[in-house]
Amino acid sequence: MASGERARYWQYAELPGVDLLHAHYIRKAFARHTHETFVFAAITEGVEAFHYRDDLVHAGPGQIALVNPDTPHTGHAGVPEGWTYRTIYPDAEIVRSIAADTLALRGSVGFTSPVVDDPYAARLVVGVHRAAEEGNALAADSLLRLVTARMLRSNGGIVAPLPPRSAGARNAARARALLEDRMVEPPTLERLAADLGTSPFALLRAFRDAYGMPPHTWLTDARVRRARQLLDAGTPPAEAAAVVGFTDQSHLNRHFTRSVGVPPGAYQRARGSAGPAARTYKTGPPELP
Repeated sequence: MASGERARYWQYAELPGVDLLHAHYIRKAFARHTHETFVFAAITEGVEAFHYRDDLVHAGPGQIALVNPDTPHTGHAGVPEGWTYRTIYPDAEIVRSIAADTLALRGSVGFTSPVVDDPYAARLVVGVHRAAEEGNALAADSLLRLVTARMLRSNGGIVAPLPPRSAGARNAARARALLEDRMVEPPTLERLAADLGTSPFALLRAFRDAYGMPPHTWLTDARVRRARQLLDAGTPPAEAAAVVGFTDQSHLNRHFTRSVGVPPGAYQRARGSAGPAARTYKTGPPELP
């Protein structure tokens, strides 16, 4: 990481289904990527800028950046001094269960705005982190549910069902399935389009419309997500790199860090460590605000 940047990506065993990231970034730039989970990022210092779908938005102190699962987004500093944030990544099923329990919302729920100005909610996110760091399971779980319910009430609802698929959308879905099956040795865009009976540019447009990024960017994101699953299962990073189609471990390291925020080795150690003290990846000062 660049000098002065630091990040801690970890899990608290008593808060299953939730990842935690506490980081300060200055020159860090997240590539366009997606998460299988929700993202609640409470900014404590500086400003984060990020592309969310087609818009460039900013989040500063007292605000929360919200990202729905499988939604393409980026991330970079919005001011020269960078940004500090505490992020929670709750599994989609956790958010759905809280929506059903508190608001009687059932089905696919999501958030309507990528940035919410709510200092109290931001303090709740910080509170989840601090409770987890202190080993206070009751507080961590309670605060997670409180902030999720608050965000759902102010900024959430049922995600509208997708319209019937056009021929282009069907081709995009078939292309995605083919890329998943041939992740290690993917075809060229021309070959992929020919296999689907369409033109390269028509497929490129349809894929971007359906998934928010071109096929090659989506494939890199899919490789990182699959690598995370392998790392969670204990696969060494070098082996995971080969399995998902990266040329070597350094190739995985570069793309993994641009999407997740920490290198794969640090991520794996954090996921497998027994206590918070061991779940740290830092290159700067020991404490974050």
